Amino acid sequence: MTPPDLPTLRDLDTRDPLASKRAEFLLPGGVIYLDGNSLGVLPARVPARVEKVVREEWGVDLIRSWNKHGWIDLPARVGARIARLIGADADEVVAADSTSVNLFKVLSAALHLAARKDSRRRVIVAEEDNFPTDLYIAQGLAELLGEARAELRLVSPAGVADAVDDETAVLMLTQVDYRTGERHDLPAVTRRAQERGALTLWDLAHSAGAFPVDLNGAGADFAVGCGYKYLNGGPGAPAFLYVARRHHASAPNVLSGWMGHASPFEFTSRYAGASGIRQYQTGTPSILGLSALDAALEVFEDVDMGQVREKSLSLTRIFIELMRPLCARHGFRLVTPGDDERRGSQVSLAHPHGYEIMQALITAGVIGDFRAPDILRFGFTPLYTSHEDVWHAVQTLETVMREGRWQDARHAERNAVT
Repeated sequence: MTPPDLPTLRDLDTRDPLASKRAEFLLPGGVIYLDGNSLGVLPARVPARVEKVVREEWGVDLIRSWNKHGWIDLPARVGARIARLIGADADEVVAADSTSVNLFKVLSAALHLAARKDSRRRVIVAEEDNFPTDLYIAQGLAELLGEARAELRLVSPAGVADAVDDETAVLMLTQVDYRTGERHDLPAVTRRAQERGALTLWDLAHSAGAFPVDLNGAGADFAVGCGYKYLNGGPGAPAFLYVARRHHASAPNVLSGWMGHASPFEFTSRYAGASGIRQYQTGTPSILGLSALDAALEVFEDVDMGQVREKSLSLTRIFIELMRPLCARHGFRLVTPGDDERRGSQVSLAHPHGYEIMQALITAGVIGDFRAPDILRFGFTPLYTSHEDVWHAVQTLETVMREGRWQDARHAERNAVT
């Protein structure tokens, strides 16, 4: 296949039904941003919303804002916005805490629920290459509970289907691999695990906002995700968790903080959990972070997620095609699946000098990121990334390689964040 030329890509952008969305983001000049899978771009409506919360709600109305401006309901309201993007009902998602904390909550709930049904079910099955924080939380929880109640069993991606057995309590997977961009078939994997009696827990950090997800259609049990990648909520934005309604009465939140109490402002000394999704809150919600995320999510209100997926596949497919000659000339290796159904909204390339090349590319104005040991990652956010961006990014990478810019010693200096 002949790689498309620039006029062809500009024509695609002209016909793009999502093209107008680009103006709803504050994209800095002189930069092609292909790192929305790590930190989303600032939506244009967020600064005014945050300023209002700071100056008026906090600055003037002070503590009254919990009632007057509905601060107390923000976790549920933001959760309801996210629910539409992940195929859940509004009362099954709450925005709170970080992905790691939420993972601890729902993983604990899943182990409790599984053990009640069958005491043999104590194993957490996860991929050995899963995102580290997921594995760390599972390791810590297993050590806390002890071997008799929990065990983490790591398997290869190819071995996931066969790893679920009579001892499995929960299958914990990230839908899109953070290094390779490979996407699990969430409905099929969920069905297979449940047929064998296990619960499922999905990390949607690289899914929510990037393409349609249908948790309820798949019959999923639990899910978590972050607010700062494709949802564009800002650095350290509150995360979210999903618990299928059928589990609300039997899967308790062991991080039983006051905001998960049935009557938090009665200040009783004994904990009584709230019913429904509110029980999965723990501490006082972060109003500044939730307000920014709430405003960011408004961008999705009139968006057809099917169109988002179509554009995502177009962007990634064209990037792969444009990169083929560079792979042959400069030693890049594509590690992301070429098959559309198996690909998320990112493309990853391996190269022995991946870190130095990415730093040189960033210096040249194309921002992606690097993941050890040798992966250059490029994230494609359909709401603000254009096909022309893809063409210019590849041309810039070609220049970086042809001119040997990556060999400059400064590009070998390791930053704290890669």
